[in-house]
Amino acid sequence: MSNTSRQVLSRISKKFARPADVQSYLDSLVYNIEPITRSACGVIVSQTAHCFDGSLFAAAALEQLGHEPLLMDLFSNGNDDNHVLAIYRYRGHFGAVAKSNYVGIRFREPIYRTLRELALSYFHHYVTLEGDHTLAGYSSLFRLSRARKIDWRYAPVEVDLYQPLSCLMDGGRKFRLYPKGFERIFSKADQRLIDAEALGLDKRGIFGAG
Repeated sequence: MSNTSRQVLSRISKKFARPADVQSYLDSLVYNIEPITRSACGVIVSQTAHCFDGSLFAAAALEQLGHEPLLMDLFSNGNDDNHVLAIYRYRGHFGAVAKSNYVGIRFREPIYRTLRELALSYFHHYVTLEGDHTLAGYSSLFRLSRARKIDWRYAPVEVDLYQPLSCLMDGGRKFRLYPKGFERIFSKADQRLIDAEALGLDKRGIFGAG
């Protein structure tokens, strides 16, 4: 980590007064369709992000606002991508900041009393272009303080952090939102919801596109 990298992150973070400002910055970035998960600084330099490296940037920015850097994984039923959120707390409630290719699975205000409540708020928005609801569960909180040997804040833009970080996160507890087999009774999302969720979608970044 160089002083320049620290200064880059600090300079950007000073523009943020609240979590919604962090979300606005993420929304301004091009969706990252490359097979690489960059550090928070790497996101700034590349001006691209997907949910994983976007969550690292958001966690670093939220840290500058006084929040502990926390991540939570939303996992699919196997027919969609997983989704990583940066989590923040306010008076005992949870909110989230996230980069996504889809509209409705990004920011959440801190009104959720439990992580389960927060995860459930994503269920109806977590749909494929065919209208299938694919969100199956969520993970326990992952404290980025555990990743002491991984330079998730300042690693150079060409460094891929996916393997070391995903290995650490995969060791956490996972919780289903509903019993197995319930997918059989789920209705399809209607076309209006699909169209709304896909507003601005880069189809090169959807599940199975590669």
